[in-house]
Amino acid sequence: MPDAIDTGVTARQMRRAIAAVAVGNALEVYDFIIFAFLAVQIGNAFFPSHSAYASLMGSLATFAVGFVGRPFGAFWLGRYADNHGRKPALLLTMTLMGVGLAGVALTPGYATIGVAAPVVVVLARLVQGLAMGGEIGISTSYLVELARHGQRGRVTSMQGGSQLVSNIAATLIGFAISAVIGPAALGAWGWRLALGLGLLILPFSLILRASLPETHGARAPARNPATEHDAPCANSPMRATVLGLMIIGGGTIGTYIAGYTATFAQATLHLSSTVGLGASLCGALGSLIGLIIGGWLTDRFPRKPTMLLGYGVSLLLPVPLFHWIIGAPGFASLATSAVLFGFAGSLGYAGANLTIAESLPKARRARQFALIYAVPVALLGGSTQLFVTWLLHVTDTPMAVAWLRVAAVALGLLAVSLLRESAPKRSPQPAFA
Repeated sequence: MPDAIDTGVTARQMRRAIAAVAVGNALEVYDFIIFAFLAVQIGNAFFPSHSAYASLMGSLATFAVGFVGRPFGAFWLGRYADNHGRKPALLLTMTLMGVGLAGVALTPGYATIGVAAPVVVVLARLVQGLAMGGEIGISTSYLVELARHGQRGRVTSMQGGSQLVSNIAATLIGFAISAVIGPAALGAWGWRLALGLGLLILPFSLILRASLPETHGARAPARNPATEHDAPCANSPMRATVLGLMIIGGGTIGTYIAGYTATFAQATLHLSSTVGLGASLCGALGSLIGLIIGGWLTDRFPRKPTMLLGYGVSLLLPVPLFHWIIGAPGFASLATSAVLFGFAGSLGYAGANLTIAESLPKARRARQFALIYAVPVALLGGSTQLFVTWLLHVTDTPMAVAWLRVAAVALGLLAVSLLRESAPKRSPQPAFA
């Protein structure tokens, strides 16, 4: 059953808590985007080769190590949070992320220390992967336990919102640095500057997290039976886990298809990189708006109708929008489609994450939610774009991406339709006052 806890937090403490969690999630996404953007330069620094392809593959393989570490981090750090509290675990994940990021940004290149350079960088990426695997489950559990029922949708949506803001910021920073200093300086030291900027977030985040109130073990206040009573059909932990894996799996495929927009625009539609980048940024903005509205709706109304609306609309969009994109390739069709995809997907996803977390027992919530999130991301995050590239090659039609989107959304919609309502029922007057 949903647990309404009372940590005695003030409005100011709540804002600090949201900021502390958001900053950690922002650092995760910043590192992800910057590393992907500068994969060529990082590959040249740590995996020099006469073959540009071999150097790039070494960099991408190092990037993939972060995905490999996520399930292990979800298990061990999630268990630590369940046994010792959310606050120390959030401090630990932030510290590990900083250590991993510093390891990549500050390690001398292959030309200076030889084979030790790629070894250190791979280990640093593994540490980052461990931290990222635990971060989502712990921070989501913390926000769910900190906020009251009437705030949970908005509060937990801030977590995903911070990732989208960081996505936009990292993309713009990467392009700005490369444009200002030029290709030669970018390969020599500019990539370290871009990664190092993420380290500036670390002290600020640690200070914020050190002042957080603890939620694990907080007592639940007495509920007012005149305004609230438990939902009669709660999801069992097993049900929430299985359906959660389906939802996160489908969402991961959709997210990485969206991340493929710039490549799709250039390689398949033969548009400029500027058009692809602009469309990607528009998609992130649409997702941010959808997440905020979805979080607000889940606080005002039952969770499930909002989820079904978002997933239902998402199921109907891919085929007509891709017909438009293919028939009239350009910024207007690509950007508009990206906004609609992002908005509809996030509208349903906001409530889905919250419902999964609310359905898990508090004593095991951090570890279970972390694993539900980390396993699909580890399996599908690094492979989706490779699969999309292969699918476009073997089918020789851009519509293949549309049908893959439909399949991913259908998986999520099936899971959402099987989820039971987790929000508490309220009497009509207070609910709509």
